[in-house]
Amino acid sequence: MHIVLAILFLMVALLSVVSIIRQLKYKNMFALGFSVITTVAFGFFSIATIISEISGS
Repeated sequence: MHIVLAILFLMVALLSVVSIIRQLKYKNMFALGFSVITTVAFGFFSIATIISEISGS
């Protein structure tokens, strides 16, 4: 069941990467900051959840 959560986190992280590229194009630094924070947070939690599921703990 946690693997579904990890996939959802990964999808949000990938969508925020698209937002980073878009905000760099528009030079919107405030939104770029939030996009970077979102990518790092959701990316970390998705990878951590996937590793946790693979290792079985």
